[in-house]
Amino acid sequence: MLKQRHGNTPTIVQILPALVRGGVERGTVEMADAIQKHGGRAIVISRGGPMVRHLDRLGATHYHLDVHTKNPFRWPQIRRRLKAILSRENADLVHIRSRVPAWIALPAAAALGIATVSTVHGRFIALSALKRIYNRKLLKTDHVIAISNYVKDLIISQYVDVKERLTVVHRGVDIDLFNPDNVNQTRIVNFVEGLAIPEDVPVIMLPARATMWKGHRILLQALAKIKDRPFICLMIGAGDGKPAFVSELVRYGQQLGLEGRFRLTPLVDDMPAALMVADVVAMPSITPEPFGRVALEAQAMGRPVVAFDHGGATESIRHGETGWLAVPGDADSLVVALQAALDLGPRKRKTLATAARQHIKANFSTETMCRQTIKIYRRVLDRAAANRNTKS
Repeated sequence: MLKQRHGNTPTIVQILPALVRGGVERGTVEMADAIQKHGGRAIVISRGGPMVRHLDRLGATHYHLDVHTKNPFRWPQIRRRLKAILSRENADLVHIRSRVPAWIALPAAAALGIATVSTVHGRFIALSALKRIYNRKLLKTDHVIAISNYVKDLIISQYVDVKERLTVVHRGVDIDLFNPDNVNQTRIVNFVEGLAIPEDVPVIMLPARATMWKGHRILLQALAKIKDRPFICLMIGAGDGKPAFVSELVRYGQQLGLEGRFRLTPLVDDMPAALMVADVVAMPSITPEPFGRVALEAQAMGRPVVAFDHGGATESIRHGETGWLAVPGDADSLVVALQAALDLGPRKRKTLATAARQHIKANFSTETMCRQTIKIYRRVLDRAAANRNTKS
């Protein structure tokens, strides 16, 4: 159980810019659930968003506050409101999940003597002295969590003083939600019919935000090299992009002779059902992923994953066992990996599916992520209590 500073129930406050749909946001909701299951009170502060309803279902508390604004002239006013919330709620620990909230929240927490933890979710790269100062604020906490060894190495290569209070906690996936045994045929049929997916061709799937660094173009280049074999490529999420992004990607695919062989679709609500349709899941990010949750979800569903051999992908994919890692930025290497996945026979595909799911269950479940984070909370709270006893 968690130890507390006030009363019998510890209060953990997570602060992030918004509760829109994404990995950071899902992780925040998952941790709110874990905090309550471990005897704590869970509070989240953000500017709001559609995932607030998930907190409501859990019985967690959400405060709407503009902790996302990059206008420093507004920070003092927001900080005063935040300080009032933290004081009123008798906060024991503040967990900050982004840089702007760090600039707003850390002075408030320090003034109240509240312990702090931060998580670095992205590539922590500073190309200027000003950006280096801006990034460092997120590291000014009692303990820092990195979501991968790749992110950890980026941090300590730039800020050597952080190493002793830095821990890697890999992001997790809900292995009950992403479980092929829990996806009924109706859900799969609804997904297939909703997109009118042909049933007689292999499906290559790229689920990603509509941004070029996710590798849509290089995947099209690779597909053009194997267009003599049957397939349909679904770029899930790409259809939500700006008109210029969508039109450029469509134009480029047609230029490569792939007209009718790929589709740009919006993000889907039932990702487990979508993954059941995939014969191979691609994550060809041209810039290293800080971690890459898609790889976890696909492997949990027993789907082979193809990614470039850099960033967080190297930590979650076992080359040749649960997926394939191609030479970064090399379309020909990506082709080899895609063909290896598409050429799997039924027996080898089943063997890979079993190995992939076991790998995720053993190393990357939500339960593991939450348990490791709770341990960090305990250590930080214990250390804070010991410091107060020493001073008294």
